[in-house]
Amino acid sequence: MTAQLERRLNIRRGRNPINVFLQKNSAKVIRPLIALAIFMVIWQVLCPPGSQGLPGPLQVLQDTWNPLIINPFFDNGGTDKGLALQIFASLQRVAIGFSLATVVGISLGIAIGANKFLYDALDPIFQVVRTIPPLAWLPISLAAFQQSNPSAIFVIFITAIWPIIINTTVGVQQLPQDYRNVARVLQLSGPEYFFNVLFPATVPYIFTGLRIGVGLSWLAIVAAEMLVGGVGIGFFIWDAYNNSQLSRIIIALIYVGVVGLLLDRLVAYIASIVVPAEHK
Repeated sequence: MTAQLERRLNIRRGRNPINVFLQKNSAKVIRPLIALAIFMVIWQVLCPPGSQGLPGPLQVLQDTWNPLIINPFFDNGGTDKGLALQIFASLQRVAIGFSLATVVGISLGIAIGANKFLYDALDPIFQVVRTIPPLAWLPISLAAFQQSNPSAIFVIFITAIWPIIINTTVGVQQLPQDYRNVARVLQLSGPEYFFNVLFPATVPYIFTGLRIGVGLSWLAIVAAEMLVGGVGIGFFIWDAYNNSQLSRIIIALIYVGVVGLLLDRLVAYIASIVVPAEHK
């Protein structure tokens, strides 16, 4: 309400909203830009044109300008596609695997957190299985599914599910005893207790697990696609490496970093809407 009032006052005063935003966030905008410029200059000095090692930023820009930067949606068939289409293919796999991990992980986490017998029985197993590196699951999934795409999705699933289970379980176990006592006094039914007491109190822990899970998913899909092949940003990087196209690798890594940041911010934004105010 205060922000809306301030925005209206600025408009009445004839102040440009963009200038107002830049004035308020100059430190957050200008300082990173200065740091980025310094990094680029150092990189260019260390990797001048004609050097045999890594290409400098100007060389990367020259090598990838057309079509990777100006036309990221080109499609020449097969795996010869623009970076936007490669990223989209990877995001599809992450969306399926992460969605499955979310549903299964939250359900299991609530069941394990609410039932001490299940917790005692499954927690030691989970503590061992969750330490297995994601790519170690790839041969098992290839043997089970016989296809690369479902195998990559399974790697995403098995990577993302552990932080979701663990954080959801902790959230249920950290439910204050006062909440349980009030539920008993009010004689809430099972569904009423779940939807009005247990689940709202657990939501902050669930979103902590989801943020960790989506970050791990994005890391795992890039590595998995390098091994299974097909369209995807991971195979694009691996194919560029095999053809000694370092500039393509560098521009792809920038895409990967930006998309990973956007995924994390998206989950954080959803959490800011869903998490009850008293639990923030």
